[in-house]
This record gives sequence, C-alpha cells and structure tokens, in this order.
Amino acid sequence: MSSQSQSNANGRELEFKGYAMCGLGRVQSALVAGHEIVGNVTRVGDKVTEFKVGQRVGLGAQIGSCMQCRACKEDYENYCPGKRQYSDGVVTQGGFSTAIRAHERYVFPIPDEIESAHAASMFCAGLTVYSPLKTYGCGPGKKVGIVGIGGLGHYAVLWAKAMGAEVYAFALEPEKFDDIKQMGADHVIDVRQKPLAQTLDLIVSTADIVNGSLPINDYLSTLWVHGVFITVGLPDSNSPLPSLHPMQAFAGNGCMLGGSHVGSKKECLEMLELARTKNVRPWIETLPMKEAGKALENVKTNKARYRYILTQDIN
Repeated sequence: MSSQSQSNANGRELEFKGYAMCGLGRVQSALVAGHEIVGNVTRVGDKVTEFKVGQRVGLGAQIGSCMQCRACKEDYENYCPGKRQYSDGVVTQGGFSTAIRAHERYVFPIPDEIESAHAASMFCAGLTVYSPLKTYGCGPGKKVGIVGIGGLGHYAVLWAKAMGAEVYAFALEPEKFDDIKQMGADHVIDVRQKPLAQTLDLIVSTADIVNGSLPINDYLSTLWVHGVFITVGLPDSNSPLPSLHPMQAFAGNGCMLGGSHVGSKKECLEMLELARTKNVRPWIETLPMKEAGKALENVKTNKARYRYILTQDIN
C-alpha cells in the first residue's frame, strides 16, 4: 500500500498481510485486487480494542461503512448505504499486496482450529450464503434447496447440513453429483428435471438468474407456503430479472423472492463458530499467488473444485 493508505485517521484501523482469494468483475485501474484475506496483524490503531499485533485474522468483501446509520447500529452494517472507503477518504484496495488496512469492525478473529487456507474464502463466499440461511431459518425440520454448486453453492450445502436442515442440491454437471453427496446433501437433483412442487422452505440460489437459463417460475413452485427464494448470484450484466406473473409466480403458494448482501460481523463470528464446532471445511485447491491467472482461467472453464486459494508467505 502507499504511505497515504497506511495513515490511521481514527485510530480504529489495523493492517495485516497474508492469504488472499478474489473473483473480479469490471474494475477501474489502477487497482490492487483481492477481497478474502487471512494474515497476521502488523499494526493497530490506538483505539483498537479487539486485536493485537501478531494475531491471525481475516477480512472479507467489506472494509468500512458510516458507523452512524440505523443499519450500522443494528448489526446490519453490510447494508449501510454509505460509502465503503477508509475514514480518511482513501479509496479501498485489496489484498493482493504486502498489507491491507481495515476498520476493526470488518476484521474477524480466526479460531485456532481452522487453518488459514480453509478460513480465507469463508469471509466472502462462505458468509454470503451463511447470512441468508441464518436469516430465513435454516435448521432442524427445514427443507432447504441450494441452486448452483460451485464456490458459493458448495458452502451453502456445507452450512445448511451443519445447521441441521434437510438439503436439496440442484446441480447441472453429473460429474459433481458424487462430490455433492459427500458434502452432505440429502438429495442431489439434476436441474434439467422438473423441480418438486411445494416442498422446500427456503432456496438459496448462487446462479445467474437474469440470463434466462434459470427457470425462476419452476423454482418458486418448489417452495412451501410462504417459502423464500433468495438469490446471491450477481450477474456481470445490467440485465433485469426475467418477467414474473404475480398470479403464476407468487399467488399459488404465497412465496417470496429476495436477495442478500455478504453478511454482518455478528453473522461472521457465528459462522466461524459453526465451522469450528461442526468441523466444516471448504473444498479448496491452493495455488501460489503467481498463478492467479491460472486460477481465473480454471474458474471461467468450470474446472474449480470448488474454490481456489492463492497463497503467499505470511511470515
């Protein structure tokens, strides 16, 4: 980072360096990429209370918020309408660097039982699907569907099973079916089959639902009365949602369609505790940082199984 970005305006920021994991969309140069980072704290501000130098911590996709609005005060800082930037106005940068700075509210202590490489992708991919599962009641006695079993979807299967739900995994690639069963899914369903009718209490979809490849009406019909379909898949385009008829899509079972954005610190700490106590670990492949290009190409060609972690020496 530049000397400017290392400045500490409000005393509650800290910097650390280590592992990083990233998926990129459209960006403006110049840019330091990388948004799922694990490393050791190297410096702390004089008002930091949660962390100390040398501690192993993680950082996700969000690095700051206004701290003053209703969302921030009610543990929904991930929905803060304010700008995500440093308190001194410097535009945030990522973790493919020697160090990164963040407010302590967006830094997470990692339990000793969880390896750094396993923890890294929990802070965006893992949290992005944990949050809606927790919010909408995933647990014992619930039937939960997961659409799209990739970097995010495989986490959703792992969390939902660890939370005690009956898990229905909807996948396209037959070569993944055995993997998905090993992850703990109770039912693996080929998406080309007609979905079940009025069965599921909750669906979390990691798929792109705007390009027409996902039959939203069919999936909404699988929901039980007042069931919820939450999409966390973010398309690259600005395309709108497909047309949905109020009677056909929603009236028959009173279902709801919504979205979710990453997760709060409160939820992240709960997620880490679930991973620790239930021994939940992602399915990952590690590559040195210099092979980031290879990881990106393999993601594009659907070769990832199921999350790439880019590593560098953090000592």
